[in-house]
Amino acid sequence: MSSKPVVVYGASGYTGRLVCEYLREYGIPFTAAGRDADKIQASMDANVAGIETADYEVVEVTHDVESLTELFRGSSVVCNMVGPFSKYGPEVVEASLAAGVHYLDTTGEQDWLITCDETYGADFAAAGLLLSPGVAHMYTTGEIAAELCLEQPGLDTLDIAVFWGGSPTIASTLTILINAATSKAFHLQQNSYVEFEPGQGLMPLVVPGQHELAQSLPWGGTSHPVWYKRDPRVASCKAQGGVFNPALMTGVPQIVAQALEATKDMSPADRDAALTEVAAQVMNVMPPRENPRLNKSLDSVHASGPLGRAHCVIHGNQNYKQTGLLQAFVASSLLQQAPKRVGFASASKAIGHRELLGQLRAFGLVAEPVITRQGH
Repeated sequence: MSSKPVVVYGASGYTGRLVCEYLREYGIPFTAAGRDADKIQASMDANVAGIETADYEVVEVTHDVESLTELFRGSSVVCNMVGPFSKYGPEVVEASLAAGVHYLDTTGEQDWLITCDETYGADFAAAGLLLSPGVAHMYTTGEIAAELCLEQPGLDTLDIAVFWGGSPTIASTLTILINAATSKAFHLQQNSYVEFEPGQGLMPLVVPGQHELAQSLPWGGTSHPVWYKRDPRVASCKAQGGVFNPALMTGVPQIVAQALEATKDMSPADRDAALTEVAAQVMNVMPPRENPRLNKSLDSVHASGPLGRAHCVIHGNQNYKQTGLLQAFVASSLLQQAPKRVGFASASKAIGHRELLGQLRAFGLVAEPVITRQGH
């Protein structure tokens, strides 16, 4: 049983250790958990800035509901970093519910978000617990921009673009491949899920602040259409994005297409093993710690309605550090007061989009949003 209020499950990975770093900055005791205690401890010692001043423990745990439930008892919040979440998430969510703790993760896998919403949301709500997948830069910062636009009544359509500088982590690369192989990508159109054209390929997008067009992909559809499906203000929502590096973006569809073709006739177990091998060929080393001069982020949202428009741009940096901070702040908030919503809900709806923005601004990770409005 954890003796700390927050459990970071999958703490040794790239994102997990950033969550630990920001929990330390908030002064929150945490349990760093995973399958290999020695690996976790080595990662804490080598990669978590200021770890010598943190109040934490390292716990080794097997990935099953019973073991995870036992670990989570005694804590209040679980930050789950173990993906692909559609594959490894159910045990963690079921254990969180059984142990009576709030659940956060960093997913953008639409099939997993829909599962959380439709399979587990009502049970978490009945227990007074928050089930908030997708607390991460690629989803939450864009949602903050959307929510700022939606402060203007009468807007019902969201066009979202998310870009960042850098490369996907090992886990992110694997998730991209498995997600492409096993699930469809949707946008929201008049309150219904509509599938992106599977062979659409790269889509050029206008990026505020530069002359060059950027290349984008649906990126699995992202979290936004799922979050806004139950929002009475929003009827349609489409999100696309990618990395600023054109060569890297050009290669992603080719890698995915080749991997899908090579594994289409395999059993699920053989396919997952083969995709893991492909992912390792693409990215098999931990990316370097982010540099704010190089690892920039941009979130742009056009919101429109019959007679009004709003556009919000948030320039930032270090998207993985944004994710670490968002996870730690949401956990911190949940330790101090009840969320604004329980059950399945995004961080913006559960904690407040302006509260989240304030933390990103306070830590120097995003600039002041640029908002323009018509018909207001």
